[in-house]
Amino acid sequence: MTQHIFSSAEIFLPDWNQVCPETWSVIACDQFTSSPEYWKQAEMLAGNAPSALHLILPELYLEQPNLHDRICKIHDTMKQYLEQGLLKAYDNAMIYTERIQSNGIIRTGIIGKIDLEAYDYHAGSQSPVRATEATVLERIPPRMKVREDALLELPHIMILINDEQKHVIEACGAQKQEMQLLYDTDLMLGGGHVSGWLMNDVQQNAFQERLQKLLNHAGNLRFAMGDGNHSLATAKACYEKLKQEHPEQDFSQHPARYALAELVNLHSPALEFEAIHRIVTETNPAHLLEYLIQKLELSEIPSEQEIVILQGTEQKKYYIHKPCSALAVGSLQMQLDNYLKQYSGKIDYIHGIQTVTQLAQKPDSIGFLLPDMNKNLLFSGVEKDGVLPRKTFSTGHAEDKRYYMEARKIR
Repeated sequence: MTQHIFSSAEIFLPDWNQVCPETWSVIACDQFTSSPEYWKQAEMLAGNAPSALHLILPELYLEQPNLHDRICKIHDTMKQYLEQGLLKAYDNAMIYTERIQSNGIIRTGIIGKIDLEAYDYHAGSQSPVRATEATVLERIPPRMKVREDALLELPHIMILINDEQKHVIEACGAQKQEMQLLYDTDLMLGGGHVSGWLMNDVQQNAFQERLQKLLNHAGNLRFAMGDGNHSLATAKACYEKLKQEHPEQDFSQHPARYALAELVNLHSPALEFEAIHRIVTETNPAHLLEYLIQKLELSEIPSEQEIVILQGTEQKKYYIHKPCSALAVGSLQMQLDNYLKQYSGKIDYIHGIQTVTQLAQKPDSIGFLLPDMNKNLLFSGVEKDGVLPRKTFSTGHAEDKRYYMEARKIR
């Protein structure tokens, strides 16, 4: 039998007799990168109690001088939690999850492992598992420092399938009463609620049959990245490095070959594609705006591509008349990149209009609001044109991103 690209895994969860679920679970590390107050609140809530927060590195801290010490502490805490028996292993496990989002809509998914041999994040890839947006290669090495010596991985990776008929994942919901409930908890800081059930062998086999039937009628792109692409790219880079450094070894069954992920249906009503906005700080806003007006021929005359630019308390809609990409986000990103190669400024990518609005009011800052993308065009667009411009879309509000719950050994 051919090995499945997405399959069951040895999954670790906390022993709930020793660990509080709401204190344990924490939001994806790549969220609130411009909001240190959010992570300070999370640290206050977690305190010294066992928490996934102590096992991950919020990307807010990636450029801080004490990075090495933070990473070492993460690795030590992983070892400590395992030695203390705080984590319980479930062999050959798949977990059916239901996440109640901030808007009250339920997002369903399946937790399992993805085969990194079937994934290639490079531009032009024709692999079955593929990045949907351009991967920033410079972002991978700092993240490799966290993963390379880690005993565990905790995933915020979300991988999409194109199941318009909603047969594959959704069918598991009708069987959840026959499954073992593993967790059922509110999530800290406005994250809503999440529940997870352990699927038995019969349910897993039925799920795989439905999935394979869907994939047999799909194109070359079987699985598309919805969230956490740089985390999956980091896992892939670590795995390839391991093989290169030990060419004499067989890594076909090595845990580093896989990455834990949540499989979600692109057509889930809970999954909304929202724009990822931009903020540029430590810059000359007037000069940057003049540069963009010239390079993109911005004006108030309507055209196919539009952006909203925020300076201080002012907002103004501009239309792009000299696009350099099929999408407004691509045109803007290309010229922002060109500008920042020549002039001062630091760019960040923001989920949520309110945050951009607040940040744009700070000195030496300018914000950019972008339109949402039609999610139904994702698979066909990537198949036809290749990866989208980086940070093109977000799968929902920041608070609705995956929270760390499950873990898997990678060494």
